[in-house]
Amino acid sequence: MIWMDNSTGHARMGLIVPKYQSTAVARNRLRRRLREIWRRELHAHQPAWDLIIRARREAYGARFDGLQADLLAWRRSILRAG
Repeated sequence: MIWMDNSTGHARMGLIVPKYQSTAVARNRLRRRLREIWRRELHAHQPAWDLIIRARREAYGARFDGLQADLLAWRRSILRAG
């Protein structure tokens, strides 16, 4: 994950979901899951950041709650450090 301040006044997210020899169905499912976690958990509480998430190969096999736990742990660690 990469983040930086932006001047728009609200948080934005970009996704990079490489093929890793997966099907289009698997890539789209992963995108939908990450967007839903963003919508439910992260967006309302984010500062005005541009956040870019690059999915790793392991993300294709992860369950929704595992992806959610990883993203929330990342957010807690960043906010604690900053």
